[in-house]
Amino acid sequence: MKRLLLLLALLLPALASAAPPDWTRTATPAPSGAFVIGNPRAPVLLIEYLSYTCPHCAAFNAESKPELKDRLVRSGRVRIELRHATRDGLDLAATMVARCAGARFSEASDAIFAAQPDWFERGQQYLEENRRRLSAYDTADRLRALSDGAGLTQIAASVGVTEPRLAACFANAADLAKVARMSEAAWSTISGTPSFVVAGKLVPPTNWAGLKPALAAAGAK
Repeated sequence: MKRLLLLLALLLPALASAAPPDWTRTATPAPSGAFVIGNPRAPVLLIEYLSYTCPHCAAFNAESKPELKDRLVRSGRVRIELRHATRDGLDLAATMVARCAGARFSEASDAIFAAQPDWFERGQQYLEENRRRLSAYDTADRLRALSDGAGLTQIAASVGVTEPRLAACFANAADLAKVARMSEAAWSTISGTPSFVVAGKLVPPTNWAGLKPALAAAGAK
């Protein structure tokens, strides 16, 4: 009996280490400046163009998550390259909050979309009441003020982004320029968000039900 218990004790760490990874927790930078969610070697690549102030993007994120992220991405069969198509200052503030989360980018993105109705309304009201004052700020201070006023700073904190890190992200001119280039390239390619590329082919703005056939044809089942 003691030998059996000893054998089990030796086997348990090996069994635990053999558990498949949860690829939804993996976020890696892409050459485009976007973040890739999932197994970097997943056989199916889905490119998604998104805007955090777009209600259709928030609806897609909620509708697709159980199958797309929680099943196909988690299993390592699909990876999603999320490309920003920012539309305004409030959208840019949300974008920088998500990017500031680094390895927790996917979690931050989900949280931003889930709370979109609240922070978007608060942000619009804050912007309207403080437009003149904000126009005198530099980019970093303006984005930080929008983030605070909308409630995005609290979302950042909920995914582990500290105050100093968030300030550094808003002041990161190189990353802001990267997002600007990405957005410019996006809007020269797409007509609206969310738009997708599957197997190298552009899929115009659609919902999860409209995207599933293209993914299935590419081998995501």
